[in-house]
Amino acid sequence: MKKVFEDYFSELQADMVSICMEYVENRAEMIYIYCSCEEGVISSDFFYRINGTIKERDKLNDLHSINTYNTSVERQDGVLEIINEDIIKIKELCKQYGREMPTEMKLIYDVKRNSLAANYKYDLIYSSDPEKTADNVANEWFEEIKRKNTN
Repeated sequence: MKKVFEDYFSELQADMVSICMEYVENRAEMIYIYCSCEEGVISSDFFYRINGTIKERDKLNDLHSINTYNTSVERQDGVLEIINEDIIKIKELCKQYGREMPTEMKLIYDVKRNSLAANYKYDLIYSSDPEKTADNVANEWFEEIKRKNTN
């Protein structure tokens, strides 16, 4: 059977999940991936739920008395680079198939259920704001998920 747009799109999202899963050494309950492609800016971020706690990628070792995760800057940058490359590939894919490129993708991967939920936006999120950046939006999403997780 011939691959269609959705197949390629799903493969690229699965690649993002896979690299984030590798980063956390397959020890997460949930993976959250933020992707932004707006006004020529490509940006991404990722964080996790581990043992019921929402944790930023650089703070995974706060969960343990010993450092069990490799959260080096080089490793984090490597994951972000792969996610950003996948965003660029999605942008090229959308162009090739005449589809609109999302300005924002929020991916939530449930490890136990092996299911991916995605929320896409197509309007400008931060470009029209004189102070807001993609990092601000990613941080807001992290705080929102953290609040929901503690309630």
